[in-house]
Amino acid sequence: MIDYGNLMHDAMRSLIQRLLQDIAVTGKLPGDHHFFITFDTTHPGVEIADWLTERYPSEMTIVMQHWFDNLEVTDEGFSVTLNFGDNPEPLYIPFMSLRTFVDPSVEFGLKFEQQDDEEIIEADIKKLPPVEAPMHEDAEEEKKPKTDAQVVSLDSFRKP
Repeated sequence: MIDYGNLMHDAMRSLIQRLLQDIAVTGKLPGDHHFFITFDTTHPGVEIADWLTERYPSEMTIVMQHWFDNLEVTDEGFSVTLNFGDNPEPLYIPFMSLRTFVDPSVEFGLKFEQQDDEEIIEADIKKLPPVEAPMHEDAEEEKKPKTDAQVVSLDSFRKP
């Protein structure tokens, strides 16, 4: 089976990566563009200050708009310094931790579907082939009632 969901998420992450790479080159967002980026703060590889982890124990939304600094983009994620109440803080956000990416200036948004462990296990179980009982030499074949064969003449299908 083709895993369209994961392929789509990979494409969306690539779009965000390319967009951020272009912005890293210029150092600023064009026009009125600004981003709301929500990510999973518990995801492996996320690097944020301890006080931010305490304040946002599972999910955090950052805004990239007027002031940001040190934007660097890799294949795995991006780092950026943002201002939190006149307190500049460096962040590292892996692309795999992203939950949403929104640019409200053009009404553009991406949402990454999240599955908890139970949903993943249930989906995997549904993908398993049905279990069939093994056939033994002694096993009786299923008895089906026998019917007489019908003979159909090909002439009945010919056009006059």
